[in-house]
Amino acid sequence: MSKDTTSEHLRAELKSLADTLEEVLSASTDKSKSELEKLRGKAEKALKESRNRLGETGDVLAKQTREAAAKADDYVRENPWTGVGIGAAIGVVLGVLLTRR
Repeated sequence: MSKDTTSEHLRAELKSLADTLEEVLSASTDKSKSELEKLRGKAEKALKESRNRLGETGDVLAKQTREAAAKADDYVRENPWTGVGIGAAIGVVLGVLLTRR
């Protein structure tokens, strides 16, 4: 799952949850008790499904992060002097930025 796909998935899931909860809130004033219970059940189901899907998405993101870290580790092990140079350059840039304050 790519970063864009994950982002779109999260947006769609949150929109679906928001729509369901909006329906429950707007309909709660003029409904009977049995209809409110149905709406409440629907909202609880949507919330539970959203939590599960968002948990799965979090797992996917964690896996992608671990893979990226492993690739970076492999690159630095294969090219140690390049890694030292990149680290030194980042250190210099941060040092310059911090001393300007």
